[in-house]
Amino acid sequence: MLGSDALILTEGRVRSTAPSTAPCGGRTVAASRRSPTLARNRGAHMTSQDGPLEGLRVVDLTHMLAGPYTTMLLADMGADVIKVEPLRGDFIRTAGPTFGEGDERFGGYFHSVNRNKRSIAIDLRSDEGRQVLLDLVRRSDVLVENFRVGIMERLELGYETLRQVNPKLVYACIRGFGDPKTGESPYVDWPAYDVIAQAMGGFMSITGEPDGEPMKAGPGVGDIFAAVLLSTGILAAVRQADRSGQGQFVDVGMYDAILSLTERIVYQYSITGQDPERQGNAHPLFGPFGVFRTSDSWVAIAAPTDRDWGLLTEAMGRPELAEDPRFTTTTNRVRNEKDTHAVITEWTHGLTSAEVAGIIGGRIPVGPVQTISQIIKDPHVATRDMVVEVEHPGTDHKVAIAGTPIKFDRSEVGVRRRAPLLGEHTADVMGELGYGAEDVERLRQGDIIA
Repeated sequence: MLGSDALILTEGRVRSTAPSTAPCGGRTVAASRRSPTLARNRGAHMTSQDGPLEGLRVVDLTHMLAGPYTTMLLADMGADVIKVEPLRGDFIRTAGPTFGEGDERFGGYFHSVNRNKRSIAIDLRSDEGRQVLLDLVRRSDVLVENFRVGIMERLELGYETLRQVNPKLVYACIRGFGDPKTGESPYVDWPAYDVIAQAMGGFMSITGEPDGEPMKAGPGVGDIFAAVLLSTGILAAVRQADRSGQGQFVDVGMYDAILSLTERIVYQYSITGQDPERQGNAHPLFGPFGVFRTSDSWVAIAAPTDRDWGLLTEAMGRPELAEDPRFTTTTNRVRNEKDTHAVITEWTHGLTSAEVAGIIGGRIPVGPVQTISQIIKDPHVATRDMVVEVEHPGTDHKVAIAGTPIKFDRSEVGVRRRAPLLGEHTADVMGELGYGAEDVERLRQGDIIA
């Protein structure tokens, strides 16, 4: 996450959003502006300003990371995602670093995964609050939640209840260990976070140095990969619902998602009967395939084929290594990984990362190990709209967040507006559901909505 001191972005590398002329909840919304380079590249083929999911309405009951990332992907592609929050708001609103004061205070975490969404705050423990949600479900295509098993049923809002209200509803959820409806795990009642999924799903067993402790990934892959899988499942279920008129229940277990991500260890164990071990940055099957020290930093190089290896040895000025028995095949290079790593490091250590990339870039897969301060200056990132600034309400701050990696040549996708304030769109959504201004005010005064 980026603090305010990291937001002085130079060289025109980061796309910024601009104020929309349309107010939302009485406040100006930040709407995106596509970079000129990308606009030029795409303009000849652009036929629609709508996202590919325009017209799809999603009720978002999620919190933390896994669920919000799922619905963020749908919102980025044009779905109308209505984030239903408790009256106190999503827990991660105040996860730092934060900007603003009072009701306008929230942080980069919330900004990043809740852009392009509308917010309505409802007390779902109340009868009238539940009725508001039922009215919303009746007019929606998808509902997503990531509560622990049984919570929605205790609120009398479980799948069996909601499917009676809207038979075409796609009900989707992320749980640590899946939902009993699709297979009851012995851990079904256990809470889970990213690190738990990484640990139990096998990721940590093969990540880290051989003589070190098991290592988790830096990003929350236990959350984010589960989210990507769930968004895929949602779209498949929506497609089927359009054909059959019937929705269905879709779930992803975080444990299952990580096991799927580490699929290699399953067949390795099946064939060899041995647990794959941690190998640092080396690859168990291909070589060279790792990270090498340079004079100023580190660089990743992958030359797993014999052709790649031959090109690399020529670039290093050591063509004789292509015929060295230790290195003649990728199997030999893996078997002699320490020697392979040593001869490459001997070459890279005398060069900067930029020099290494300049010599072999375009011929052999290579890339410098970059920090975020380097990434935001990379012309690739600007061209691909992969870092975007959004305004923070009530302040002069702008927050940089990751852009949308899914690109289309005919549909508009990306960050169109900042994350919402708590309940920023409550009145608008209630109006769409047929509630009058007096009803909205009465429910507000009764602490049913905010």
